[in-house]
Amino acid sequence: MNNREKIWVKKGYELFSIHGEIGLNIEQLAKQVGISKSSFYHHFADLEGFVEKLMQYHLQQSKIIAEKERMAQSIDPELIQILLEHQTDILFNRQLRINAHQSSYSHTLMISNQLIGKDFILLWLKDSKLPLTFKQAEGIFDLALENFFLQINPENFTAEWLESYFENLKRISASFTSPLDGSD
Repeated sequence: MNNREKIWVKKGYELFSIHGEIGLNIEQLAKQVGISKSSFYHHFADLEGFVEKLMQYHLQQSKIIAEKERMAQSIDPELIQILLEHQTDILFNRQLRINAHQSSYSHTLMISNQLIGKDFILLWLKDSKLPLTFKQAEGIFDLALENFFLQINPENFTAEWLESYFENLKRISASFTSPLDGSD
């Protein structure tokens, strides 16, 4: 990508992460980046081609997040810091979920989750010290991920909210390891 394409893609990525498809109005995007609309069409031909570039960029970002997760030793503070650094990427992923009825979004979401999910689960198992198998943790993670993306938004994406979310997840997950005999 050349510098102009990067400017378009980064701003489009940011707007999509907050507003979804509505944020991808070419005229408004041109105003935001301060470059003429004709430049957009010169670089991307149409909105569909632009969205494809956004999806490619998201997968590149997902690889970066996955690498950082692999190196993290704890959820709090390390993973939380990674999530905060990549807030736009996480919110972009949220928009992919919201718009998963579209095949290109669904496909990108699936690949992104594969890149990021495994290392997150391994870190969570290590950090929480819960006696769960990887398969059990994967099932809980799938549910937790849906819940996470239902709750997260640009306003509450803070360290405090993430700390609380992961602490709650740990508490709920611990209950799965308790006997089911009806006693507390």
